[in-house]
Amino acid sequence: MQQFQPKYTTALETLHLKLNVEGQGFRVPMSQSKKLTELYEELHDLAPEGYAVGLHIRFASPLIYHSRYPADWVEYYNSHSYYLRDPVIFWGIGTAGTRRWSEIPLPDPFELLKKAATYGMKFGAVSSYGPITSRSMAGVTRSDREFTDVEMERLADITARLHIAAKPPSELTKAQIEALQCIANGDRHTAAAAKLGISESAFKARLNSARIRLEARTATEALKKAREYRLL
Repeated sequence: MQQFQPKYTTALETLHLKLNVEGQGFRVPMSQSKKLTELYEELHDLAPEGYAVGLHIRFASPLIYHSRYPADWVEYYNSHSYYLRDPVIFWGIGTAGTRRWSEIPLPDPFELLKKAATYGMKFGAVSSYGPITSRSMAGVTRSDREFTDVEMERLADITARLHIAAKPPSELTKAQIEALQCIANGDRHTAAAAKLGISESAFKARLNSARIRLEARTATEALKKAREYRLL
């Protein structure tokens, strides 16, 4: 059986990933939401017993989290804080690649995979994609057999497309951040411009450029998105 070798990128000691809130993350634009929904459907077809997705994990938290694992398992898993002990999550955070659960070369002292099997999740796979600073993961499971090599390749492809579809703006300029920070501090445009040593029209231009960059309709929405994207 073919092995899908990951590329090791970092140590695992700092993981504190909490994936316990359905829909955790920022509000997804309508066009983006439609694309993600289509990709979720592809995962559903691939995973009879369910799937879970964490997209663009930054500062130990995903911008988007979507789970269709069995509800009883999710409740049990979260009540025991197993996200801090899960070898599948540790593997995905620390590597980029695709593997079956049975192939993950990490210890499972709490026997999470055996416990998952009692909930019908007897076989599974995980795919991890993207840089360590903004990684995306997708997990799939079934009860009847291991995932085939073709299915593993499909999982890797879907995960990559999910990562790309959900990509937020990667950065703002220093001037845009300063303008948004003034709004966050409650400064009016005149006061903000004086604080930054620029004209009010220049301040408005910076604010408008940040709004366009974040695809926001208003400065308030731009500020909200910047916070959700962890750009401030």
